[in-house]
Amino acid sequence: MRPRHLVITTLIGAPLALAGWLWLTMLSPFTYERPDHLAPINDGPHEVFVYGTLRVPAIRWVVLGERVDTRPATLSGWRRTGLDLEPAPGERVEGEVLTVDAEALRRLDRYERLGIRYERVRLPLDDGGEAWVYRRLPEAEGAVLSS
Repeated sequence: MRPRHLVITTLIGAPLALAGWLWLTMLSPFTYERPDHLAPINDGPHEVFVYGTLRVPAIRWVVLGERVDTRPATLSGWRRTGLDLEPAPGERVEGEVLTVDAEALRRLDRYERLGIRYERVRLPLDDGGEAWVYRRLPEAEGAVLSS
């Protein structure tokens, strides 16, 4: 009987431990303080171009606490390199655009650790619009995922 309890505990405990660690290091308001030097977030809709983990609906739901519709988008003149984008004439990055309110943008900033791991910049999209894009801060290049 004991091995069965160990298997059940592992099957339940390991995912819960992983979920707790991910929440603590990426989503928790307790492990991220928005740096004072960052501009305040304006009210109104914000368009955000996502090209990595935030393209996964389940991750968006965990980060934002709600389902958010997306639309396909392309960013020309850039290439994806690991967790970042770098200028690359003639290349393009496929992604999606989320339209979010100020509170959801705050949640995205917390997830991306704005001002610590990433900066948020406005870039032109191929459809003629502009969107916020998270770019890795140079000092965060060698940093591990936890802050």
